[in-house]
Amino acid sequence: MRGTVSCATPRNWLSPEAIMALLFFGTDPNSGGGNCPAVWVDTEAAEGPELVLQGKFANAAMRAACSQDSPPADDEGVIRLSVRMVDQIRKACDAAEAARPQL
Repeated sequence: MRGTVSCATPRNWLSPEAIMALLFFGTDPNSGGGNCPAVWVDTEAAEGPELVLQGKFANAAMRAACSQDSPPADDEGVIRLSVRMVDQIRKACDAAEAARPQL
């Protein structure tokens, strides 16, 4: 495919403009493979490094309960992650903090 770059697997083709600086930190160690919770750090986000999380969508009751404390914006969602992801998230947080511009 002309003008595209392969990312991760042959089925994932992106234009060069769509490629982000994502650092992959891992998946749920008990998930058994693809389509599982995962964590990355986007090192090129406009306001500084950001965590990128993949997880199961919360059900309506969980979203409603979360909305009591912090109603999500139209472009936000509530996801669920197993506590098995804590190690990967902790490493991603450390990397995101280390990538922050020093004040």
